[in-house]
Amino acid sequence: MKHPKWGNRPWWMEPLFGFCIYMTFIYMPYDMFWKSLAEDREVWFGLITLTGWWAKATEPLHWLIYALGAYGFWKMRPWMWPWAALYASYVTISMLLFWWQGGLFWPCLVAASVATSLWLAGDVYLGEQSHVL
Repeated sequence: MKHPKWGNRPWWMEPLFGFCIYMTFIYMPYDMFWKSLAEDREVWFGLITLTGWWAKATEPLHWLIYALGAYGFWKMRPWMWPWAALYASYVTISMLLFWWQGGLFWPCLVAASVATSLWLAGDVYLGEQSHVL
């Protein structure tokens, strides 16, 4: 029996859902419990890099963000719009700041495309409720 929400996402949203699943169930547990303090890094706002215990202390926030994204994409929850688009916009700005410091530019374009697509996909999440906002 097919889950009622499978296939209700646009094709481009499936990789975002998969990314959130991967980050929630594979990478973040590895990052929290197996990665050594010496290797641990968390980047915030594209400018602030935390290491060691400070990185470990902020990892649960990243984990929560990915878990909420996984749940929201899985169930296509209405609260995902505008929050997914706003978070993707934050990531875009962070990547632009990182690029400004000498990083690559193409990830900025990808992040901006994702943020724009998520913003324009409000009706996918809200359906008939879109007139409420």
